[in-house]
Amino acid sequence: MEPRAQGMYLRGVTPPQRLARPEDIPPLAALMRASVREIFPAFYDERQTESAAIHIAHLEELLVKDGTYFVHEARGEIVACGGWSRRNRLYAGEGEAEDDDRLLDPATEPARVRAMFVRSDWTRQGIGRAILDASEAAAAAEGFSRMVLGATLPGVPLYAAYGFIETGRFTLVTPDGVKLEGASMEKDIAPP
Repeated sequence: MEPRAQGMYLRGVTPPQRLARPEDIPPLAALMRASVREIFPAFYDERQTESAAIHIAHLEELLVKDGTYFVHEARGEIVACGGWSRRNRLYAGEGEAEDDDRLLDPATEPARVRAMFVRSDWTRQGIGRAILDASEAAAAAEGFSRMVLGATLPGVPLYAAYGFIETGRFTLVTPDGVKLEGASMEKDIAPP
């Protein structure tokens, strides 16, 4: 199969990764909403997709402030984002909990994989895997031995291919009352 050009990158060549910065927040929000609206319809109905674009596709700025959130850029545009957290919140979309910002104990609690989104024309090119690699290495460096996540259905194949094990299904109820099926997943981290 002939490599397909993506701007100045060939298909299958991962664009550069860096930590997200505060000035990235507006373009990240736009990328997240676009990703949901383009990818979710293969897994969820129209109402679920639109609710997810509003309630799930938003960036918690604390991930950027904590230095645990990565972006990939191609030709000056962010084409993918995601990361991990040393805090208790597992995923966006179901409202706030009292201990969301609590720091986790790496000796007894797993790190969280958070807010993974890829622009639809950049899927299946290794970017999600690159973000997971960076997240796992950073979490391991802080002493975590396990990672967990709450996946929407579009993300399940990526996480499973990366070595996450599905531990159960859940129903996420967004603040507007829309229900979306998701999967709880976990993975052991290899020591650094």
